[in-house]
Amino acid sequence: MQTVNIHEAKTQFSRLVDAAASGEEIVIAKAGKPAARLVPMERAKVTRRFGGLKGKVHIADDFDAPLPDDVIAAFEGR
Repeated sequence: MQTVNIHEAKTQFSRLVDAAASGEEIVIAKAGKPAARLVPMERAKVTRRFGGLKGKVHIADDFDAPLPDDVIAAFEGR
């Protein structure tokens, strides 16, 4: 754990953020007394539930059917 004063924290902020992001804990002191702590962010755990949209999404039967010739021509700039 590293302790720095406010002035040093302001001038070295980018370096301190990099240190915290790599796992180091930094204490920021005001007049020699701890005032704040800079710690790495914890990554949010994403839980996925399969089938969560079942019955809520409808895909048309002709979803993957070929496009009409005039639409293809428009995409190709003809």
